[in-house]
Amino acid sequence: MVEKNDIATIFSEELKWIKDQNIKNKVIAVWQTAAERGSWKNIEDVPFTLLIGDSGKLTDHTIRITNLAKSVYDNRSENLKLDHLIAGALLHDVGKLLEYVKKDGKYIKGTYGEKFRHPVSGALLARELGLPDEIVLIIYAHSHEGDKLKRSPEAIIVNHCDFIDFEIKKSLV
Repeated sequence: MVEKNDIATIFSEELKWIKDQNIKNKVIAVWQTAAERGSWKNIEDVPFTLLIGDSGKLTDHTIRITNLAKSVYDNRSENLKLDHLIAGALLHDVGKLLEYVKKDGKYIKGTYGEKFRHPVSGALLARELGLPDEIVLIIYAHSHEGDKLKRSPEAIIVNHCDFIDFEIKKSLV
């Protein structure tokens, strides 16, 4: 079972950027609940993507995206919501713990994942656990599901940071 301390340790530096303790606790709770519902014993086993062979760990991707998003934040003068940005970046792919399963030693989309892609399942879980709609939107809109929505500035940042990392990883295979 994945413990809160496991999640807090993996994302320790990035969680420090969230000032609102309630949001920070809920980010950890969403990861823990997703791991439990997805039957993951270790979140570091979850692959970044099924679209690229040997894509690396989802947790490493999440850390890269969160650091990219923080870098964008640090270089902007607008009044952006840092807690929302960091929480959204940390949770943007959490739905993959519900979308992916390991079967016969291989990672595949599970039955639930065939119905609900990770932006949807992650957003639903974040909403269920009481995160603000602004964070739920970042999770939902980080991929093509958000292309027809009005993304917040924070959602735009996470969307673009996510695609930067994906495209770089894809180009190196």
